[in-house]
Amino acid sequence: MQRNTKATTNTPAFASHRPMSPARRDFLSKLSIALSGLVALVVGLPIIGFLIAPLFKRVPQDWYSLGKVSDFQVGHTVEVKIPDPTPLPWAGVAAQTAAYLRRDSEDQFIAFAVNCTHLGCPVHWLQDASLFMCPCHGGIYYQDGRVAAGPPPHALPRYNVRINNGNVEIQTSGIPLAV
Repeated sequence: MQRNTKATTNTPAFASHRPMSPARRDFLSKLSIALSGLVALVVGLPIIGFLIAPLFKRVPQDWYSLGKVSDFQVGHTVEVKIPDPTPLPWAGVAAQTAAYLRRDSEDQFIAFAVNCTHLGCPVHWLQDASLFMCPCHGGIYYQDGRVAAGPPPHALPRYNVRINNGNVEIQTSGIPLAV
């Protein structure tokens, strides 16, 4: 019988491959980093745009009619519903907001935001006391919107009001929390 002259070894198949050269290893590392950066850029740009876009969007300021001048009594404050100028498409009922409208004289109206300047909670008008009160943290405002007591740092923000063709109109804008 003839013997096989080739030497048999028990080494695995991958051991016969040469290790990767340093130049190839550097190229693949740099390619991997570049592709990872490209993917991060493609995914990150829309996210950054979504977060920053509201800072550059102008809030529309439209005049909205509240009713005839004769509908409001002198010396009374009433809550009026107004559309939110910055509603989200899915806002539904939350696309409506409110303001307090006070008629001081025959031709002078004042409109206050319904949000407390402390943390934005809704304030309530107490007709008998002639005060606005925030039930959440005890903020109290006089009928002219100045702070009477509690933690609010500023007076209630005001909306612009005008009389146009016998109608009372309010200029809608974003919730004016900061003054």
